[in-house]
Amino acid sequence: MKSFSFLRLSVWFYLAIFFAYLLGPLVIMSVTAFNSPEFPRASPWECLTFEWFSALFQDERILNGIWNSILVGAGTVVLSVAMGLAGALMLTQIWPKLRATYYTIIIAPILIPGVVLGISTLVFWDRINRMLGLGADSFLSNGLFLTIIGQSTFIASYCMLVLVARLQRYDIALTEAALDLGATHAQAFRKVLLPFMKPAIASAAVLAFLASFENYNTTTFTFGEYPTLTIELAQKVRYGITPAISALAFIIVVLTVFAALANEANIRRKELVAAARKDATVEELESGRLRLPNFFSSNWAAVALVVVACLTIATVGTATVYSPQQCIADIREQKRLETEARIQELRQRRAEEAARRAAEEAEKGDAATGGTSTAPATGGNNSGFGNVFDPNALGGGSSDSEETDDQSSAPSSGGGSSAFGGAFDPNALSGGGSDGN
Repeated sequence: MKSFSFLRLSVWFYLAIFFAYLLGPLVIMSVTAFNSPEFPRASPWECLTFEWFSALFQDERILNGIWNSILVGAGTVVLSVAMGLAGALMLTQIWPKLRATYYTIIIAPILIPGVVLGISTLVFWDRINRMLGLGADSFLSNGLFLTIIGQSTFIASYCMLVLVARLQRYDIALTEAALDLGATHAQAFRKVLLPFMKPAIASAAVLAFLASFENYNTTTFTFGEYPTLTIELAQKVRYGITPAISALAFIIVVLTVFAALANEANIRRKELVAAARKDATVEELESGRLRLPNFFSSNWAAVALVVVACLTIATVGTATVYSPQQCIADIREQKRLETEARIQELRQRRAEEAARRAAEEAEKGDAATGGTSTAPATGGNNSGFGNVFDPNALGGGSSDSEETDDQSSAPSSGGGSSAFGGAFDPNALSGGGSDGN
């Protein structure tokens, strides 16, 4: 019993870590769309704001990228689903010995890097354009056409895999019965096979659109004058992003969750109707009034859908009346005060560092002066400059100026011999070196 409880806890712990790893970045990025800093961040939290949604809808490049992505996605869905359905039908009807080879060829574009597909698409259709003698502004050189063609080369393989999975459950006897009853092959396909394939076709279309919407590697070589949303976002990242990108991500997440819940609610509604038909009486079936269980108590997806819709409406209503200007002003003032405090602290630290260095230099100077002996002022000097730099040489002359002529040329403070012949002797300027009385 304890081991079973431990196993259950381990499973729930693993699921928590898994979904945190999977959905954590989306949650954090959604939170940054409502924070006031100009760079996307979830902490520290400053002010609740909706201005980044307004900035998003005022960005012409982003809006143009979204529109181009929708156009490219629509064209890719049509072309990829058509090629995928044709490939799936061919795969189920081809000679069994060639089926493996054909499957490998069809799947090959998935294994080729998107960069290679983009370059090859651009080079191939440029060559075709030149062979036909068309100009650089022809349809074959149009970025919209090249992007749809380039993306469809590998997205069609994804669609084929989805359609093959559905087609393997199809009973070929239904088509044979329709042909035996006089229907043509086109009628049998349109009235028998196509209705059976509708769920798979819808799934393949959604998959193709999402794969086209987020594609970058192939599109970066083919977009021309029609940059998609991923191209615009990549170019914006080079110059710095703003939380407007987070606002776009939040909108995409909300639309995705809304669509998923709506689809799940529709599926559960059909299951409830089918279950009610099994237990219904003849009168109920004839009247069409089936006894269905409480819709909200038996369909959690519908409840979640209603909750998401209410939260969305409440958020939009709050955004129309809420103003974060006072909060933003307070945060800016607080940042200014913190910056000034940091500047003062830095200045004080530099002043203390300068005082410490000055004290260290003074101590080093005192130590050097105390350890070096200097010659007395009246001692002998054997300097080659003849006492020019002697501080006593600037005095008022020498006491030996009254001596004889053979001693008048000697310095007054010692017996050193100058290399400049007493030219800088201060007594020579005052006449102190003359013969005297």
